[in-house]
Amino acid sequence: MQLPEALLPATPVQVLRPATDAPIPLVCDSPHSGTDYPPDFGYAVSTADLRKCEDTHVHWLWDAVPRVGGTLVHATFARSYIDPNRHEYDIDPIMLADAWPGNTAPTARTLELGMGLVPSHTPTHQPIYARRLSAQEVAHRITHYWRPYQHALAQALEAAAQRGPRWHLNLHSMPSNAYERLGRVAPGPLADVVLGDLNGRSCSSAFTQRVAEAFRRRGYCVAINDPYAGQELLRRFGAPSRGHESLQIEINRAIYLNEQTREPLPHANRVRADITDLLHEMAAHIRSACLDNA
Repeated sequence: MQLPEALLPATPVQVLRPATDAPIPLVCDSPHSGTDYPPDFGYAVSTADLRKCEDTHVHWLWDAVPRVGGTLVHATFARSYIDPNRHEYDIDPIMLADAWPGNTAPTARTLELGMGLVPSHTPTHQPIYARRLSAQEVAHRITHYWRPYQHALAQALEAAAQRGPRWHLNLHSMPSNAYERLGRVAPGPLADVVLGDLNGRSCSSAFTQRVAEAFRRRGYCVAINDPYAGQELLRRFGAPSRGHESLQIEINRAIYLNEQTREPLPHANRVRADITDLLHEMAAHIRSACLDNA
């Protein structure tokens, strides 16, 4: 699909390289913290509702990644426009005004909640569009936003793994009413931090527990795989049997964000400082592990 140059993204993904002479095989990515709403979006819902899809400020919370020797990848575009943490085939054909030329394989989450590759509903179940999208629109979003993000992350992880094992942290935030959003009865208060490893398929139990304990020592309540176990990027890149650790980290928005205004709370700087401290600890572990594997 050919669009005017003004409608093409300038930089759909930012890649922040290690800012140290001793880089480590750590790649962190934030696929949902982008706040750019492209001019061809054509949504029909309030911006306030639409922004509830965002993991607002997550890449800011983790901005020390390059300083400890890792690579930080983050999307600049809004997750509600197209979601880089969904499979390319996760498309609901009912959203489309014409036939999709390729494969579609919508997940249950897409069909039930409208949160697929191109979301049809906000997290509060408001329809995003008052129209059906053309196949060309969706193809444009895949070509100019989804694929560049996938490529940038894959490239960073490939470079990190050149000398052996590598570590991947997939960074998110979660609404304080996450269980309600998912249509589930909460078993208790939502944790401050939820770690997802696809129930052991994307990351070793040892590394998941190491990160969990690092957060707990800093005073955070941690849950594992409940209510979020991970999504497409963990499925694609996690392979603990090959030394490829991929772990999703969800931060409860209530501890750092005003969920209505999307502005950071005064406590946000403390959360960010704790994450920076944790990253230094993780970097030391990774350097030690790399020496052991040398």
